[in-house]
Amino acid sequence: MTALQHVKLGAYYVVTMPEPDDFDFWRERARALVQCDVPPDRVAWVEPGGSGNLFSHGERRMPVPDRDAPQVRASRAFVTLAKNAILHTDTERFALLYRLLWRHQANPRIMEDKTDGDVRRIDELARIVRRDSHKMHAFVRFRLVEESDEEEAGEHYVAWFEPEHHILRANAGFFMRRFANMKWSILTPRGSLHWDGKVMEEGPPAQRSDAPAGDPAEDLWRKYYASTFNPSRLKIGAMLKEMPKKYWKNMPEASLIPELVAGAQARESAMVAAGEVKDEARPDTLAAIEKALGICRRCPIGELGTNAVMGEGPSDASFMIVGEQPGDQEDMQGRPFVGPAGQLLDMHLAEAGIERKSAYVTNTVKHFKYVMRGKRRLHQSPTAKEIDSCRWWVDSERALVKPKLVLALGASAARGVLGRTVSISRARGVPQMLDDGSELWITAHPSYLLRLEGPAREEQERLFTADLAAVAARLTELVA
Repeated sequence: MTALQHVKLGAYYVVTMPEPDDFDFWRERARALVQCDVPPDRVAWVEPGGSGNLFSHGERRMPVPDRDAPQVRASRAFVTLAKNAILHTDTERFALLYRLLWRHQANPRIMEDKTDGDVRRIDELARIVRRDSHKMHAFVRFRLVEESDEEEAGEHYVAWFEPEHHILRANAGFFMRRFANMKWSILTPRGSLHWDGKVMEEGPPAQRSDAPAGDPAEDLWRKYYASTFNPSRLKIGAMLKEMPKKYWKNMPEASLIPELVAGAQARESAMVAAGEVKDEARPDTLAAIEKALGICRRCPIGELGTNAVMGEGPSDASFMIVGEQPGDQEDMQGRPFVGPAGQLLDMHLAEAGIERKSAYVTNTVKHFKYVMRGKRRLHQSPTAKEIDSCRWWVDSERALVKPKLVLALGASAARGVLGRTVSISRARGVPQMLDDGSELWITAHPSYLLRLEGPAREEQERLFTADLAAVAARLTELVA
């Protein structure tokens, strides 16, 4: 028997799948069978590696539909669910999908019937697979491995993960986009993926011992997790549901959980008394922050497959500019404020007599949050929770740069610095003293100006220009 055998046994057809997740192969064979009017009870679908030797009637080709055979109908809802459901490990999934496709021809609206047993089952399989993919996005942790081969010298990151279903190849694109500039490997018992920055390659199944046990960067992860752990919001049941214990062994921060949970009450009291996280929990270099940001998934934005954009500028700058989040251009170029809003900001800074290259420029949220509209990625504002999750990174940058004056562009940036929401119209033009002795000035975000037209644009441009002029004058006083 060949790997792609199709055997007609009396009135039966046997289709052996080449791969357990090959939707395109299944769809091609299923369409042909439907067009040749082969009912579900006359088709046997065999998993890869399944034996065809149980059948002794010899090998024959798949039926070939006539040229005038009717087209196979499949709604978008069916195709969407089928692409996920086929990744499940249920051995009956191929037969289930074919049966539902067969029934779809007589009842094009069958997917709308949520009481139908087949519809409910495919929906359940798809939901379970989506959940497994979400866990993979959230719980894969790369560890640094130094290459010994001189030709391959450099940083190589390796992760170990144990998926419950056949999701590895389906999620290759996510990690390729998410860590485009890293050389990495993901090892699993079901196969492996290897990315060198240009080419994605598949590899054989691996064992846990093939992956590294840890690396020095994990200390930073533990510090971050400990500093963001909020004992007053601790719900152990919900935490275990979102972060099952089976994944803890792959996550450096998980080693802190028992201690943090056990001391939650005492730590809550300490936090109330102190009012903030101590500085010694923070990374000690900007390079350390940038390295850790590359694998940060502490909020949903980090799972969108975009690149973390680190701040840039002098590490001892007297002036720090904080925006909301990277945009489409910033995500692609890996630098803050290089898109249309950044160009408008540069123009106004120059008019105010401020050299951008002398400022440290960053964003309160480090990944681009967007929604797809056709082929375009449209900006979406981060939520308060997402801003608060990223605040630790911005605070860490401030603690290292030690600017004398911080300019927050927009309400999101102001919340990222202050930890609370403010009104731009009330806060602009009025400096606020921060705990570290620096001054915070607040103004509108340049992207807000770009969305306006006519007199409204002119008025906001006037206010923005006045704000930057005041900041420039104050900077001259502070650095004198």
